[in-house]
Amino acid sequence: MKEPTIAKAASSQAAGVLRRVDQVLADQGPGAAVDVVISALDQAGEYRALLDALLLRARLDLGLPLIAAGSLADLPEPARTRFEERYIEAIRRVGERCLIAGDIPAAWTYLRTIGEEEPVARAIREYQPDDDDERAGAVVEVAFNHGVEPVRGFELLLERYGTCTAISAFEQAAPRDDQARLACVERLIERVHRDLVASLRADLASRGQAAPPDGAQVAELLAGREWLFADDSYHIDVSHLAAVVRFAVVVKRPQALALAVDLADYGRRLSPRLRYESPPPFQDTYSDHYAYLAALLGRDVDGAVVRFQAKLSDLEPGSDEAVFSAQTLVNLLVRVGRVGDAVEVAAAYLAGLPESALFCPNLAQLCEQAGMLPRLLEVARGRGDLVGYTAARLALGRGDSSARLSDPAV
Repeated sequence: MKEPTIAKAASSQAAGVLRRVDQVLADQGPGAAVDVVISALDQAGEYRALLDALLLRARLDLGLPLIAAGSLADLPEPARTRFEERYIEAIRRVGERCLIAGDIPAAWTYLRTIGEEEPVARAIREYQPDDDDERAGAVVEVAFNHGVEPVRGFELLLERYGTCTAISAFEQAAPRDDQARLACVERLIERVHRDLVASLRADLASRGQAAPPDGAQVAELLAGREWLFADDSYHIDVSHLAAVVRFAVVVKRPQALALAVDLADYGRRLSPRLRYESPPPFQDTYSDHYAYLAALLGRDVDGAVVRFQAKLSDLEPGSDEAVFSAQTLVNLLVRVGRVGDAVEVAAAYLAGLPESALFCPNLAQLCEQAGMLPRLLEVARGRGDLVGYTAARLALGRGDSSARLSDPAV
């Protein structure tokens, strides 16, 4: 029974505005009459209609037909350019009004059309939704899926929809920007690590066990407590754990890497029934990732390098598994400062692969970084790579290496 009442009130308000339009039109002219409509729609928050009113005012000011007929492209110059300027101004005004009203998704629909992303990004960064905010999902869509402010969007995903949804979203649409992608992985690591520590402490408390002080690493919580894993027990969703440990190989910040090592350490203690297998070179998901991640922190680097070299040597050169494993090893070697060794791995397994197939530096980049351009020259000659050979010759020449270039053996 309320709907007719609301409709009647809206109709009454519109009627009042229309009477005002008629009066102002008679007293002050067309421009003032349109301004009445603009003001009324602005105050009522009817922003789609406000845009139409602003464009009507633009047509009036520019002496264009007030009833649009045809497309903007049909307008002659300079009228078309002037109307385009007014159109942009109108879009900007409506988008800004939507932001002031707190409607980020609506603002995005307008401001994206004129390429003005930053005001929306700023609003997303400042956005703190209430528990019952029905727009949160749409804000996440704009922030993360549309890439306007992906890190904040990912944080909102984690906060409101949980780890499972966040992992799925990341797997399906990880940000293209490297820094944003790394930040999202770090947020996942922090969330899963925090949840794991809380779960372990709760388990210890339920058994009457004293837990180490706050800030203790997972290894300290587990020390001497193998019984925590009895009967296939676990303290975190193991699918979440495995996914986050896999993502962690790209992380660079030592604090985040340390948390990831903690997670891998926990995983390798789980019952074998709960330890997922992965494709090479991480067949033993947790133990292999533990070795890799720990090496990135400077722990047993030699052991990790030998481990992943052995894994690569067991694979058929040229196979997808060998290509993936070689790139994984190259990234490890580069990050632990063994670029010369990375050159040899790339020369043996990755030479000739297109840039689009690589997630590690290519052979030329590695040779340049290691100061081994003669090695690049050698590989290019052996493969008959005309472009690579010429590039290496030119790079050596630019480096004032004429003595080496004059040697027929080079």
